[in-house]
Amino acid sequence: MSKILIVSDSHGSTELLEELKSRHASEVDLMIHCGDSELEKEDEALAGFTVVKGNCDFFGDFPEEALLEIDGYRIFVSHGHLHSVKSNLLSLSYRAEEAGASIICFGHSHLLGAEIMGDSLFINPGSIRLPRGRRERTYVILELKQGRAYLRVYDHDRGEITSLSQEFTLPAPR
Repeated sequence: MSKILIVSDSHGSTELLEELKSRHASEVDLMIHCGDSELEKEDEALAGFTVVKGNCDFFGDFPEEALLEIDGYRIFVSHGHLHSVKSNLLSLSYRAEEAGASIICFGHSHLLGAEIMGDSLFINPGSIRLPRGRRERTYVILELKQGRAYLRVYDHDRGEITSLSQEFTLPAPR
């Protein structure tokens, strides 16, 4: 069993990231930032996060994408701007398939969402600072357990939004 904190689009806020770490670092095995932190790579607020470069990340020398592995699952992380995620997820799905990933984390649109497409789970944690489509400043914690993915959605200000929790069946690790 593993837990992964996923956040995106914090747009310069060190305070929000520090608060997330304070709340959850001891309970998660991995922390992912899907880009647009607008911080330097060495900023202490990003310590402990795997971070990718977003379209607003002019200061940090972050990679465009990351490929991680946990519990046998490959996780592909991209901000999404290079894959036109505001239009559709096709380009992102092709890239994730090339990487052999079955869990895809991305941001850019500031819209919270999660869905299974084919054999892959796509997760956009929304924006922790500038949400679109809803008022809550969201992030997610994904728990992987015995072929199941449990997605818990949090509002930074009010805690867990239980009505948005989702459960997915994952294919066997690739």
